[in-house]
Amino acid sequence: MKTLKFITVGLFLLLSSLTNAQVAVNVNIGSPPAWGPVGYADVDYYYLPDVESYYDIRASQFIYFNGNTWIHARYLPRRYRGYDLYNGYKVVLTDYHGPSPYVYFKDHKVKYHKGYNNGHQKTIGVKGANKSSYKGGGNNGHDNGHKGGKGKKH
Repeated sequence: MKTLKFITVGLFLLLSSLTNAQVAVNVNIGSPPAWGPVGYADVDYYYLPDVESYYDIRASQFIYFNGNTWIHARYLPRRYRGYDLYNGYKVVLTDYHGPSPYVYFKDHKVKYHKGYNNGHQKTIGVKGANKSSYKGGGNNGHDNGHKGGKGKKH
């Protein structure tokens, strides 16, 4: 009888440690920015129609076309320094989880044109609540000539 109790307790401990390990893995994956829309837990990208760019939630990077290549950077390019990420519409790409959402750029550009708005979006955070809620520490996610604005090319 003691052996059966010992095995049962051992099995219980093993299963609980496996469950905790899964939770830890899920929690450590990138979290959405404060300016992201509320209500989407399992998405990897937003498409930003007004600036024809993507935001990679897991990598905390913008992806935009520059010249003849797609750039991954912490900030949007200088030409969008006045763009308000909190008020701009974000298309949540619920159906794509690969590494390159821009392979569908032509479709996204047509379907979600500049100025596209499918209704009010409540953001996760409040604009101006604290400076660190902006991507790039207070510059609203824009590259203002800082080193961090340079990204890797693809």
